[in-house]
Amino acid sequence: MPTDITAAAPIVTAFFDGATNTVSYVVQDPSGSACAIVDSVLDFDHAAGRTDTTSADKIVAFIKDENLQTQWILESHVHADHLSAAPYLQEKLGGKIGIGSQITTIQDTFGKVFNEGTEFQRDGSQFDALFKDGDTFHIGQLRADVMHTPGHTPACLTYVIGDAAFVGDTLFMPDFGTARCDFPGGSANDLYNSIQRILSLPEETRIFVGHDYKAPGRDEFAWETTVGAQKAKNVHVGGGTDEETFVDMRQTRDATLAMPKLIVPSLQVNMRAGNMPEPDDSGTVMLKLPINKL
Repeated sequence: MPTDITAAAPIVTAFFDGATNTVSYVVQDPSGSACAIVDSVLDFDHAAGRTDTTSADKIVAFIKDENLQTQWILESHVHADHLSAAPYLQEKLGGKIGIGSQITTIQDTFGKVFNEGTEFQRDGSQFDALFKDGDTFHIGQLRADVMHTPGHTPACLTYVIGDAAFVGDTLFMPDFGTARCDFPGGSANDLYNSIQRILSLPEETRIFVGHDYKAPGRDEFAWETTVGAQKAKNVHVGGGTDEETFVDMRQTRDATLAMPKLIVPSLQVNMRAGNMPEPDDSGTVMLKLPINKL
């Protein structure tokens, strides 16, 4: 992992989805037109079972207006709180869809939860690229380094792109803390160690978080901070919090949390790279609701 982050500072444009508190990003090579999209959102009306592309269309319009060329559509993990718009964006803009190689663990776990049967491929083949820890790729001339940062899920990645790190749900803003670890395959110990890896980056590294829930006392939503600010001020891991203290806090807190309201549709769609399940004989797409499984 490079330690000199002065060579490249990507242009980062954020898109905040108020319905799910998700932040999506367009990451641009400052020396050209190449870009990547990180953690897109497909709007979903749970009560009606209807999808909408309003959020994704804002990204499409921005990229076209700026004459950018989409090379990558990146997922930090299989999200449990929103549906990915990756296939729609790929259709409109091109680019390859990438995620961590441990997606196969998620597919195996939730393939069983949703009783998907043998027709559901559990090899990650729905994605164009499966990244492992230490992999690198490029967005134009920008080098991107892949860090496997499990804990929230087994497949979470952090993308370090120039002087910026896109951490998904691993870290939130310093005044809000860290991600939950109580989903299947999650681990508070793993999360602590993953966070320590992120905090070992240079202190001036820009941190871009996957969600913001506006901590009490803060008036505005925010999604950009730094490694230095996280080390000093994060309410869960800042100031040198040790692993035992963090794990006890995280497990106690997680035991009080309800499941995300979109977890059932999100997991079924996102483990398929944002694609819906195959339609039934009548052409209708159906999602399953497992009882007492989550």
